[in-house]
Amino acid sequence: MALGGNPVFAKDKNFKDQPAGQFGYANGGANTMAAQSQFSTQQLQDMYNKPAAGPAQTGRMSYDDVIMKTVMTLGLVLVGAALGWMIPVLMFPGMIVGLILGLVNSFKKEPSPVLILLYAGFEGLFLGGLSGLLENMYPGIAIQAILGTLSVFVVTLVLFRNGKVRATPKMMRFFIIAMAGYALFSLINFFLMIFNVTTTPWGVNGMDIPGTNIPFGVVIGLLAIGLAAFSLIVDFTSIEKGIQNGVPAKYSWTAAFGLTVTLVWLYVEILRLLAILRGND
Repeated sequence: MALGGNPVFAKDKNFKDQPAGQFGYANGGANTMAAQSQFSTQQLQDMYNKPAAGPAQTGRMSYDDVIMKTVMTLGLVLVGAALGWMIPVLMFPGMIVGLILGLVNSFKKEPSPVLILLYAGFEGLFLGGLSGLLENMYPGIAIQAILGTLSVFVVTLVLFRNGKVRATPKMMRFFIIAMAGYALFSLINFFLMIFNVTTTPWGVNGMDIPGTNIPFGVVIGLLAIGLAAFSLIVDFTSIEKGIQNGVPAKYSWTAAFGLTVTLVWLYVEILRLLAILRGND
């Protein structure tokens, strides 16, 4: 399966289908027979009676590794968010440095725990400042966005674990096209806002659909949340493939970074949608 979506996983062949033995854990019968010839019958029997080595003993990535690293990165996001909430001006350096570190980590061939954790901290500054700013305008919006993000994450994880949703090639083609369209719209809307072409704080998103009192941002926001949710499915699929391929444990940092990027995107989209809805009341 050729996966796209999150560039953190899409560029890394470790998280795609690979032939057995790619990382040296399934080297064929010839090597096994050669190794067996060096041991006595009793030694071989003792070896067979031992429990199978787990990922920790073989140096391979496991779900536990991914969970622990993800908890660490999200924990730093929360720490940064608390600081950004108290000192809103930190939102701007957090946004700029977080963007730069996000790009650097996305294109690095080998994961760097230090850079990934720094990304989490600076991204937290941005999220905390933005959330605090909108909280002053619309009380309660931050907790609503957090609950919304957790709800979408849990639902997508349950659907994935139950096999209800999978990143099939057909779905991936639709996803990539939709992502490209959304990225183009966001870029155009950004420049419209920068050059004051629109009069609303959200650009085109804040304008009503002709003939209705429904802002464009509601439709666009729901689409973006759907894309972010499916991106989580893509992330889960990529992590599953990585574990099946027996990738080295260090790539659990890559998996944690990819999940953090998607969750940050999902939170921002939900926060923006709520702000548009409450601003239209």
